[in-house]
Amino acid sequence: MSETETTKPRHFIQQIIDADIRAGKNNGKVATRFPPEPNGYLHIGHAKSICLNFGLAEEYNGTCNLRFDDTNPGKEKEEYVRAIINDVKWLGYDWQDRLYYASNYFEQLYDFAVELIQAGKAYVCDLDAEQVREYRGTLQEPGKNSPYRDRSVEENLDLFARMRAGEFADGEKVLRAKIDMASPNMNMRDPTLYRIRHGVIHHQTGEAWCIYPMYDYTHPISDAIEGITHSLCTLEFEDHRPLYDWVLDNISIGCHPQQIEFSRLNLQYTVVSKRKLTQLVENGHVSGWDDPRMPTLAGLRRRGFTPASIRDFCNRIGVTKSDNSVEMGVLENCIREDLNEIAPRRMAVLNPLKVVIENYPEGQVEELDAPNHPQKEEMGKRKVLFSREVYIDRDDFMEVAPNRKFKRLVAGGEVRLRNAYVIRCDEVIKDAQGEIIELRCSYDDQTHNRAPEGRKVKGVIHWVSASHGVKAQVRLYDRLFDHATPESASKEGKEFTDYLNPSSLEVLEDCYVETSLQEVAAGEIFQFEREGYFVRDPENTADGHAVFNRTVTLRDTWAKIEAGS
Repeated sequence: MSETETTKPRHFIQQIIDADIRAGKNNGKVATRFPPEPNGYLHIGHAKSICLNFGLAEEYNGTCNLRFDDTNPGKEKEEYVRAIINDVKWLGYDWQDRLYYASNYFEQLYDFAVELIQAGKAYVCDLDAEQVREYRGTLQEPGKNSPYRDRSVEENLDLFARMRAGEFADGEKVLRAKIDMASPNMNMRDPTLYRIRHGVIHHQTGEAWCIYPMYDYTHPISDAIEGITHSLCTLEFEDHRPLYDWVLDNISIGCHPQQIEFSRLNLQYTVVSKRKLTQLVENGHVSGWDDPRMPTLAGLRRRGFTPASIRDFCNRIGVTKSDNSVEMGVLENCIREDLNEIAPRRMAVLNPLKVVIENYPEGQVEELDAPNHPQKEEMGKRKVLFSREVYIDRDDFMEVAPNRKFKRLVAGGEVRLRNAYVIRCDEVIKDAQGEIIELRCSYDDQTHNRAPEGRKVKGVIHWVSASHGVKAQVRLYDRLFDHATPESASKEGKEFTDYLNPSSLEVLEDCYVETSLQEVAAGEIFQFEREGYFVRDPENTADGHAVFNRTVTLRDTWAKIEAGS
């Protein structure tokens, strides 16, 4: 560990591992894993787990596996497998040759189930799902034993083998652990270990199996087979830990990982439930799993978030055992700080108003130098084209200044065009409805990128040459929900979709960007000066124009909204 790492406060999992190493546990080895279920795309909550598991392995010179806990083929897809692999790589982590699937262990899992039956610790049960729930009891009342609980070992072995052979229909029989129907922990009341699933094709094993192990049975054994030392999971699995330990204590396996729970990431103004995210996609509330409003890593990437910003965010929020709600502004500030350092500057006019500079020579075009970053000379300069007609943003002009703070262009006033000249508004052209359609201006040819002595111009605005600007579509993305905790909708008698933000996407069709943005690749990120940070989207519009997505505004505009709420 570096000197900085040793002086930072140690979170509780680091303290556990430090103590294990001092005690010589696991021979000083640290082995973690990131075990997603391939039933959806990864989201920002998974990023916390990814950074924690891979980060600890790196810190302690250990290993971290990527393992798919693929025990539910009805909801899993190869598409999700590929997306998860891409997302973990994109975040900057490498599992080397340690890519595993729980389905790799199906034969071993079956053999361990046979071992539990032989030891009298598992049995085949004929109760249907509703009866199982009825027999399980409640938090206040103990459950009662299944009438099939006392089948002989021989009968259970025979029935389990016939389950595997496909003799029984879905739901006709299950294999259950024989633990304690009076346990105060509902997870220990004879939980199901195997169920029958006909007619599904597993993305790894095809149709080789018609019985599939349950997650709570598969997970601890997969950890043990891989030699995991510290099995890290979120707090909702805390009540499952006794079952995790029971499974490993009752089979002949030589490794017993330690399950440690930490708080999940609850991010305001979004949802991180896979069920709810799936609902958003399937019901058309978003365009797909990679919609830039989604908290998925694919969506964040398409919106312009960088791996460094997400890793920084996960580091800032820390690791605790207490549930908490993280402000969206923390994540947005992480990307602002990252992009402020690395994003080249460009000019784009999102709401164009034409300006004709009447004393500028017709047909003349100048190449003006503009820095790619105002504080970083090493990022170099670019050429911007200047001509007699330019576009400025409509918000940068008012006939009469509304107050003394307005330092942009007004009728009869002056303003500097960034990296160019000072112009004065001499005439305002309006249409028959009184709408401003054009400004007639003049320029001072002695003011290129400098202010002569005695000349003071306070305002600086951005612009694009009307003759050379590239037309583009710009998508202004905002928070998907207008309620800080949409997950709480049920407590208020509503659906979480009732809190969808109707202004989460605004599409601007007639925007103009400077020429240098004409051929940029998808995923390239820029600061549109005075507008925010934007990324080139993989899509084009129907007429072939480039699409730019707003990553984040230059300032936290929600801070004022929340302060006033």
